Amino acid sequence: MVVVADFYAFLITVVFISLSGVLMPGPLFAITLKKASKRPSVGALVSIGHGIIELPLMLLIYFALGQFANIPAQVEIVVGLSGGLFMIFMGIRTYRNRNRVDKNLEGSAQDSVVAGIWATAANAGFILWWLTVGTTLIISAKQFYGFLGFSVFAGVHWLCDFVWYTIIAILVFKSVQFWSAKTHKVITFFCITVLFAFGVLFFGSAVNLAIETFL
Repeated sequence: MVVVADFYAFLITVVFISLSGVLMPGPLFAITLKKASKRPSVGALVSIGHGIIELPLMLLIYFALGQFANIPAQVEIVVGLSGGLFMIFMGIRTYRNRNRVDKNLEGSAQDSVVAGIWATAANAGFILWWLTVGTTLIISAKQFYGFLGFSVFAGVHWLCDFVWYTIIAILVFKSVQFWSAKTHKVITFFCITVLFAFGVLFFGSAVNLAIETFL
């Protein structure tokens, strides 16, 4: 089974998978680092901009899935396999780039909320993540807990973004040296572990569902 049936296990899964994405340096993180030395509220504002794009996308996926009275096993299998492979790919890519600090990331000179919107909308990996990994989690929420479960999922996922970027902005405001090489290394290996673990879990669950469905 691709989906996670136990509610608390589902929430833990959401938190860890969300953190594996939000902790990695990227456009939103770069904007936060660049602006936070002057304004500690940048992290919260960037995450709000991110949510303006992300929350409607989550709703779109949820209601698109709502076209099915019962989500076909074939859909679960394809999404689970794709999501698992995508997470494993991201884990491999993160491992290969673990010692590289991307100095090309530029923070936007625009307002922080607007910068969060543009950085999110322009990120192709963000869309791909939601079409694979995110959709798998939404399937879990929808099939077992309905719209209430989906709402909890959406709130928890966004809060991971909000809390992390808010904390980063405050720490950078107080000490611009916070993001050290050691900090980067520890967080990177945490993300690699989560990506591989859940990638294998998603892929294996989809394979098991395919065996149960077609054999």
